[in-house]
Amino acid sequence: MAKLDQRREDIKKLVQQTGYLTIDALAHHFDVTPQTIRRDINEMAAAGEVERYHGGVGFSTSTENLSYGTRQMLGHEGKQSIARAVAADIPDGASLFMNIGTTTEEVAKALVREPKSLRIITNNLNVATICAANPDFEVIVAGGVVRTRDLGIIGEATIDFISQFRVDIGVIGISGIDTDGSLLDFDYREVRVAQAIIRNSRKVVLCADSSKFGRRAMVRLGHLSDVDSFYTDEIPDADWRRVVEDAGVGLHEGRQQG
Repeated sequence: MAKLDQRREDIKKLVQQTGYLTIDALAHHFDVTPQTIRRDINEMAAAGEVERYHGGVGFSTSTENLSYGTRQMLGHEGKQSIARAVAADIPDGASLFMNIGTTTEEVAKALVREPKSLRIITNNLNVATICAANPDFEVIVAGGVVRTRDLGIIGEATIDFISQFRVDIGVIGISGIDTDGSLLDFDYREVRVAQAIIRNSRKVVLCADSSKFGRRAMVRLGHLSDVDSFYTDEIPDADWRRVVEDAGVGLHEGRQQG
């Protein structure tokens, strides 16, 4: 028991230092099976010590997001799958909002490979840089305060800018989905911009990989029923599937090859 307790204490320290670790990395570090690590993580998550993600574990907090680099790594293959599906479904000639987030950045990477002409309005400098590589895209960047950790643009000026437009599709990401279908994020200012995007889009597309189900964050953006289409790589279980179905949102699920 002492060895088990020490391993779990060490897991917690490692996760606090790095923000996120995969199950395979922890199994290799402690020279145990992935099943042993999963059992540790499940019991630690139940006790509120860590937060379990699909394929890994992160530090348990509802007030602070993981680092930008960690978020890029978390669920990366799932985000790429989501991005390919979203990009394929956006029609030629459409106008888009794209907000802050590593998933929307993957959508931008998939879009630049599409033979389409698009107008893209974004408060994400990473998205703007990616999309500017396609000469058939017109990219419009919102004004406001640049958040240095991820190059997102936020603030009252950003909301005012977004509110000047009425676009075909708003593509948004999210930090967490609660068990009642609430969409959650960490930064109130970022949430207010996303809410402006929802209000000013004829159709709202939510992109969230499986790690976002059950993830805690303190600011409520809205509800699954506020979006028209939900793209995800995988729904974890039947309970979550009922949450999505009850919201009445159009579901696009599954990994695509590409």
